[in-house]
Amino acid sequence: MLYQTSTEGITPAMLEGFFDGWPNPPSREKHLQILQNSYRTVIAIEEETNQVTGFITAISDGILSAYIPLLEVLPDYKKQGIGKELVKRMLDELDDLYMIDLMCDEELQDYYDAFDLKRSTGMIKRNYEFQSGRNTL
Repeated sequence: MLYQTSTEGITPAMLEGFFDGWPNPPSREKHLQILQNSYRTVIAIEEETNQVTGFITAISDGILSAYIPLLEVLPDYKKQGIGKELVKRMLDELDDLYMIDLMCDEELQDYYDAFDLKRSTGMIKRNYEFQSGRNTL
């Protein structure tokens, strides 16, 4: 598995199969925009097929804080350590910041305990009509 921290060479065609279960997922073109516009991105690529198998993104002010909104691994590649490697690499990328926040469903908290993240409470708002991405045309 190849890991890279840039979107160089990534095309929408390489982003097939993500956002499984989302009722209104972003298109592959919007997905690429998400990766390109993130403060930091780590992408896992299967070298034999040149397909993206997983990714993680962070948004940040670049000074004090960062938020990790997305971690995805394709279903056929789960349980192979790809997600763990993506999180590890992203935390290394953000290591010089004071605050790194991540929101997850309660059933996923055990997974993130292994990365020395602390459980917390938070509030969220979701505008599901924009789940596929804001129209920027």
